[in-house]
Amino acid sequence: QVQLVESGGGLVQAGGSLRLSCAASGRTFSRYAMGWFRQAPGKEREFVAAIRWTGGSTDYADSVKGRFTISRDTAKNTVSLQMNSLEPLDTAVYYCAATGRPYISDPNEYSTWGQGTQVTVSS
Repeated sequence: QVQLVESGGGLVQAGGSLRLSCAASGRTFSRYAMGWFRQAPGKEREFVAAIRWTGGSTDYADSVKGRFTISRDTAKNTVSLQMNSLEPLDTAVYYCAATGRPYISDPNEYSTWGQGTQVTVSS
């Protein structure tokens, strides 16, 4: 069974930075992409960023373009999300996920999820 474990969340002031990491463990699994999603209280889970495991091309939600950067380390089986210029609207639980399908901005296409890590941005 594959497990995804996120780390790096916390409390930060507006304008600050955080780096989230996601480590995959368990049996070897193939994936098309890994992504980051977030869910704020009372809202649906939304796409943040994704990276294709082969080639490393990336996609971002418009709301985070230019502020967030997703990266992967294929040797360590990890994916990271560098978040800069954080805003209070970025406050949410952030989830790491893996998919074997190409529709990488749709959370319904992801089959493996981490437990989530809280990010809180104060104004």
